[in-house]
Amino acid sequence: MPSIAAAAGIVARLRRAGFESYLAGGCVRDMLLGRPAADYDIATAATPDDVGALFARTVRVGAAFGVVQVLVDGDAYEVATFRTEGPYLDGRHPSFVRYATARDDARRRDFTVNGMFWDPQAARLLDFVEGQADLAAGRIRTIGDPRARFAEDGLRMIRAVRQAAELGFTIVPETLAAIRDMRSGLGTISPERVRDELLRIVAGPDPAGGLGLLHATGLLEIVLPEVAREAGVPQPREFHPEGDVFEHTRLVVGALRAPTPALAMAALLHDAGKPPTLVRAGRIRFDRHDEVGADLARAAMERLRFPRRDIERATLLVRRHMIFKDVPHMREARFRRLIDLPEFPELLELHRADCVASHGDLSTYEWVRRRQAELAATPPAPPRLVTGDDLLALGAAPGPRLGEILRAIDDARLEGRVRTRDEAVTLARRLITNGAAPPREREDG
Repeated sequence: MPSIAAAAGIVARLRRAGFESYLAGGCVRDMLLGRPAADYDIATAATPDDVGALFARTVRVGAAFGVVQVLVDGDAYEVATFRTEGPYLDGRHPSFVRYATARDDARRRDFTVNGMFWDPQAARLLDFVEGQADLAAGRIRTIGDPRARFAEDGLRMIRAVRQAAELGFTIVPETLAAIRDMRSGLGTISPERVRDELLRIVAGPDPAGGLGLLHATGLLEIVLPEVAREAGVPQPREFHPEGDVFEHTRLVVGALRAPTPALAMAALLHDAGKPPTLVRAGRIRFDRHDEVGADLARAAMERLRFPRRDIERATLLVRRHMIFKDVPHMREARFRRLIDLPEFPELLELHRADCVASHGDLSTYEWVRRRQAELAATPPAPPRLVTGDDLLALGAAPGPRLGEILRAIDDARLEGRVRTRDEAVTLARRLITNGAAPPREREDG
């Protein structure tokens, strides 16, 4: 974990070599707020070549833009030369950089609260952009003209939302208006960069507030139109007193506890199937919205270039999030299979958040938790007792019925109706002779 002591040591070594150097950016903001910093950046008059000559272990991650990583005890510290920048012709990188002063470097940064420097040796703040005043007032403001800053890098628009949500700050009117006017520019940013900022919002300290701000700025329509379409879609008041589908989604995401990326995205997209399936015939219905939503979730996450494992996991969670309405009536075997699924803890957490964000009835959630505890305290079911080859040896015909019989025997094993191989073989003979297996429950909920 990067530390302020190690970062201050890098600053001290640069200073001893004659180079003006400071801690810079977000770590200074977090230090002033009394928050732990995720990383520590250093701004300096030293060039990448100077830095490389002073430190034994460096990585020239962006030397063309004046950026080098210094490695200390396995942690990376970004060391960047004071610079000004040319136009951002590709919406991400400056066309050129020119080494400059600390004041110039501060003025090329994104937001005032991220534009301050700290001298760890003199315990002195350098603030050329009025960042301290905005920090005290809880404001997110661009350094200089917001339209110029967002034209340089459109990702800064969603970063403004993310930082406002993380810090509990407000975005000043001028910056907010520029985001609304320029929001379409976010569509030109690489999906991976947008994805990473979105994840930091939905897994951050105030995902409900961040999601609301994404919608208010119009950025949600650019990033996730599937979720933006939920706004204004009504729900049955007896089940959803909280309001429309978007308000429900906002509250679900906010109710999650320590979500994985897959769970956060599943919560965000779990009701994306409601707008296209809305029916108002006598009462409000969303037939098969879980299935439709799963397809929409997959498409949205593929568009944002999520890792395949997260896409598959989130899609499954969306597809099965309605299964809990069937849980109290499930046969024992089916319930055991459900709770044994590797994704079940996330599925249960999604159900809990879904309930908290609507009717507030957690009786099914609590029943499942009690039943899990009961099953954990009982001896485990014996391992599978017969195979398909065993059934063929007993005279069963190849075909779909072979699987049905195997399933019926496995149900009996999980429910404790057969405990030994001899009992399983006896049941197999009976099922083969009778020519039928018990009807099978649907597994998709």
